[in-house]
Amino acid sequence: MGRVEGKVAVVTGAALGIGQATSRLLAREGASVAVTDVLADEGRRLVGSIEEAGGSARFWTLDVTNEEQIRTVLDEVADAFGGIDVLVNNAGIAGASAPTDQISVEAWQRVMDVNVRGVFLCTKHAVPHLRRRGGGSIVNLSSIYGLVGAKDNPPYHASKGAVRLMSKTDALLYAEEAIRVNSVHPGFIWTPMVEGFLRASGDVAEGRRRLDRLHPVGHIGEPDDVAYGILYLASDESSFVTGSELVIDGGYTAR
Repeated sequence: MGRVEGKVAVVTGAALGIGQATSRLLAREGASVAVTDVLADEGRRLVGSIEEAGGSARFWTLDVTNEEQIRTVLDEVADAFGGIDVLVNNAGIAGASAPTDQISVEAWQRVMDVNVRGVFLCTKHAVPHLRRRGGGSIVNLSSIYGLVGAKDNPPYHASKGAVRLMSKTDALLYAEEAIRVNSVHPGFIWTPMVEGFLRASGDVAEGRRRLDRLHPVGHIGEPDDVAYGILYLASDESSFVTGSELVIDGGYTAR
């Protein structure tokens, strides 16, 4: 307990999946958590459950493509909790799964707006708050598909590759200010996004078995598997870690 005691963490896309697990874990380990998402009902329910468990959290509606809303929300978080120490850029969408020549410009741009522009904007407006605290940690959710390719979801894969290199660039830019920036690269994790992807493709149960077989450990991951990695990067335990890629993929990319 207490691995991030006294820190203030902002989690985007926090209402479900990895974001939800991360918010719960950070709060359990002592952080005050700003739960942010476009899903207001789910976000408020999460805050209620964190508070019932003795943690500290508040909800803000946040669309990570809206710069003015990001600026306002981060200012409000800092006012409410006394500052910001950690930003977890988790919000993301899967987008269209089709060959590149069959994807519309609009479908491509929507993924880039959420997955890339969102990371850029949240980082842009979080850095001044981290600077005022004398440093902090930014954790960007990339993917195994920020490291390797696959024959599907071209905009998603491109966006996650961008997040990987954005993380390295920002790590270099802000290292002297004690602001660390790292990327996390999950394999397939059992989240609503993955379940929805399988449902759109056919049989969910068979799809999950197929995904299980892609991972050398024999199964896909759970949100807590990724949340514990994010906790490490958010904590002072990782004070010498910046510009790194934390791969949490059950061995997927080891082959």
